[in-house]
Amino acid sequence: MKILVLYHSDYGNTEKMAQAIAKGAQAAVDDAHCQLIQVEDAKLDDLVAADLIFLGSPVHMGTMAWKVKKLIDDCGKLWMENALAGKVAGIFATGGGLGNAGGGVELTLISLFANALEHGMIAVGFPKNLPGYADGGLHWGAYARCANAEGMPQPISDAALVAGRSYGAHVAEVALRFANNTE
Repeated sequence: MKILVLYHSDYGNTEKMAQAIAKGAQAAVDDAHCQLIQVEDAKLDDLVAADLIFLGSPVHMGTMAWKVKKLIDDCGKLWMENALAGKVAGIFATGGGLGNAGGGVELTLISLFANALEHGMIAVGFPKNLPGYADGGLHWGAYARCANAEGMPQPISDAALVAGRSYGAHVAEVALRFANNTE
């Protein structure tokens, strides 16, 4: 199975989450080939070649980073060709926000989810019974908080990285079931 983890990272936080997700996905699927690529370095052929695509973004003013949106917009040709239809997708985000609410993360995850569905992909959420959900998950996907209540930067917690690994493994297991055509 070819697993592609695409992400944009401003300060290294989203990259850490991408690495955790890749680690979980790799551990869940024997002989998986997992590739991490920053969105600005991604080529459309990378997406077409993948069986499973994770897409992650930091939250920027309540939505995904513009570089992530640019990649999505550049995928219009793939949308016209249905080139991503039937592939499995997972999403993740990092962010802060004032008041300790993670401002904009849910909108960011919903936007990423919606774009995967627009392509006909099978977008996989984050079940609440998985390890780490309470510390780094929403039903849409994995999330790592990287700011305190005042909006000042803080490192991603180990608990959020556990959630990233758990979510990566879960989505990879779902993709494997589809690849094997089993229940």
